Amino acid sequence: MTLTDDLGEPVSLAGPASRVVSLVPSLTEAVEVSAPGRLAGATDYCTHPSTLDVPRVGGSKYPKLDRVLDLAPDLVLANSEENRPEDVERLRANGIPVWVMEASASVPAALGSLRRILTQAYDLAEPAWLVEAEEIWRDVRPVRFHAVVPVWRKPWIVLGRETFAGDVLRRVGVTNVYAASEERYPRPDIEELRAHFAADADLLVLPDEPYLFTEDDGPDHFPDVRYVLVSGRHLTWYGPSLVDAHAALTAALSEL
Repeated sequence: MTLTDDLGEPVSLAGPASRVVSLVPSLTEAVEVSAPGRLAGATDYCTHPSTLDVPRVGGSKYPKLDRVLDLAPDLVLANSEENRPEDVERLRANGIPVWVMEASASVPAALGSLRRILTQAYDLAEPAWLVEAEEIWRDVRPVRFHAVVPVWRKPWIVLGRETFAGDVLRRVGVTNVYAASEERYPRPDIEELRAHFAADADLLVLPDEPYLFTEDDGPDHFPDVRYVLVSGRHLTWYGPSLVDAHAALTAALSEL
């Protein structure tokens, strides 16, 4: 059967995917929870489920493609933002079907993409966690905070326009002051970031991944600014973690 991934590329499968290598941590969790035992490999950063025991193929940005090929998968899962096009093309050139999930700009879009992967490539019924997550995240709460949201330091990188994490925050009442930026991930200097707190921002949101912000690394650059430390997994992962993410983020904000 020939399916079509999020980028409109054909994905030819002999049947439901049964030997899959995932190059995306959140996709790894989604497929292992939904179809246990069908993963043949995953990246070094695929930390969930914690019981996952499969061969590792390096990082998402620079996977060891020879390891992937040695595992002889019937499907590789990738993401348009997390994985390099040249790696996807090399796998396809070697006869490996690759399903590329588009970098979603919203929670509904991400869940829609996951539904297509799981029901089409895996031939599964809709997982209960996916239906529950859609219900949990359906509404958008009134804005309580206007935030700057760094995701990296050295250099500083923040959430910009049309990001999944930005939509996650917006749905729990936090708007991103860089949401109108021309870039998805702007790189402002520290003085520009600080200037926002004198103008249009009243909250600094600091996740623990991809950069590990802590009480001692992040807040110290913004004296007297209100901040909240959050789980990067709850903020940026699409998949089963979304079921718990809404309550966890809401609880963190309620303490402010």
